[in-house]
Amino acid sequence: MLLISLRPNTGMKDFFKRRRFSRELKKLAKEKAERGKPLSVMDNIVFKIMLASDTEESREALRHLISACTHREVTGVQVRNPELYAVHLEGKSPRLDINVTFNDGEIVNLEMQINLTDDDLRDRSVVYTSMLIAGQTKKGDDYRQTKRVYQIFFLNCILFPDSPKMPQRYYYMEEEEHNRLSEISEIIFYEMPKLRRKARGILTEKIDIDTLSNEEKWCIYFRYRHDEKAAELIKKLCAKEEGIMWAERAAAKIDRDYDKYLRKMSDIKYNMEVAARRNYARKEGRAEGLAQGMEKSTLEIARKMKTMGEPVEKIQTITGLPVTTIEKL
Repeated sequence: MLLISLRPNTGMKDFFKRRRFSRELKKLAKEKAERGKPLSVMDNIVFKIMLASDTEESREALRHLISACTHREVTGVQVRNPELYAVHLEGKSPRLDINVTFNDGEIVNLEMQINLTDDDLRDRSVVYTSMLIAGQTKKGDDYRQTKRVYQIFFLNCILFPDSPKMPQRYYYMEEEEHNRLSEISEIIFYEMPKLRRKARGILTEKIDIDTLSNEEKWCIYFRYRHDEKAAELIKKLCAKEEGIMWAERAAAKIDRDYDKYLRKMSDIKYNMEVAARRNYARKEGRAEGLAQGMEKSTLEIARKMKTMGEPVEKIQTITGLPVTTIEKL
């Protein structure tokens, strides 16, 4: 077991990170409210806030999740800068979801991917891994000092349709004998839809939740946490896996912030609608008053003309009033 003392991130960097998370959550709340969709931990910003915030809940959830994925005991984690800087000025500098250093300096990048993209995720995973490795090396360093890198994708889509296996783990290996060239990197894909049958089996009590690996428990939690029909399943997962319990506490805080933003948006919308109705009513009132004033003035003119002995036809032509109205004056 590796022991390391890591202080939680503090200072201005964390202040700006919290501000950024807050802005992104407000934006997401607006988008979700407009679409009428519930908040999901598979949304990138929710995924990041839940696991990368400077809180005990986030740190513990992240520590347990990394341990489940790497099959190693993790004693300490520290969230790093999500920017990957290119080795030359014109190189591409991607922004990672959650970039973490753990234990003795090893690195893991966690990515949440809801849909397949135009670029090949397999190629992207190799590029990310290479950049994480290259970013460690300094002039004069021994290559043996390079720390191991894990690139992990949680996918709400199927990347390998020809295989029922989940997860898919990749290393540098010899073509036929399959012996590993190096332990320096590992790429892992979790295709969460492949767990649909097991999730249903647990809900119908046909499958014992204890038969699931910790990795499978986490994937089911990510995919079904926002589904009201799976509420009992989420409770069971929280009871069985300590890390998921911490993640649920962190997610509950996000839910409260999300609800606060929704209420605020609702109040703003309501006040705008009330103001619009009042403005419309004032305009209508002014228009009605003006019309009444004009009608009163027209009647007075018609009355005076009739008193002066002007014919009804002439009065009707000038004022536009109906003949029956003029005759009653």
